[in-house]
Amino acid sequence: MRLHLIAIGRARTGPERALFEDYLGRIKAAGPAVSLGPLSLIEVEPRKRLSGPELMRVECDLILDALPPRSGLIALDERGRTLASPAFAKDLAQRRDQGLSDLAFVIGGADGLDALIRQRADLVLNLGAMTWPHMLVRGLIAEQIYRAITILSGHPYHRV
Repeated sequence: MRLHLIAIGRARTGPERALFEDYLGRIKAAGPAVSLGPLSLIEVEPRKRLSGPELMRVECDLILDALPPRSGLIALDERGRTLASPAFAKDLAQRRDQGLSDLAFVIGGADGLDALIRQRADLVLNLGAMTWPHMLVRGLIAEQIYRAITILSGHPYHRV
């Protein structure tokens, strides 16, 4: 199952990008063992300066346009469910085993995700009660995908 991360905004060089790229490399190396990955990054951003609901609607359109056809969708949003890492790994494995060829994770802009994205999502996922910088969330979700791969393959990276 191919994995995609669709994110609003462009990452600049720095520690957040380095963290994401580190886990991207780990996913690429380990993912084939459990048929997960690779993970591709798709960055989109509005061309006009907008704000509020108008900005969220434009971001929504950009995200929907970037989705691979017939892909599953996991929206990262503060209103979502929290999952422990083993449950997240099980969810990914179930999607893979059901024959899903593409799964997209979506990170919205500073104002969050438009309701249409949350409604379209198969799962709305919350990474915890704290608010995280969106550029750091890229690294956090990449780490959790890598952790899921190690859980599914029986690798000792994830310790209980």
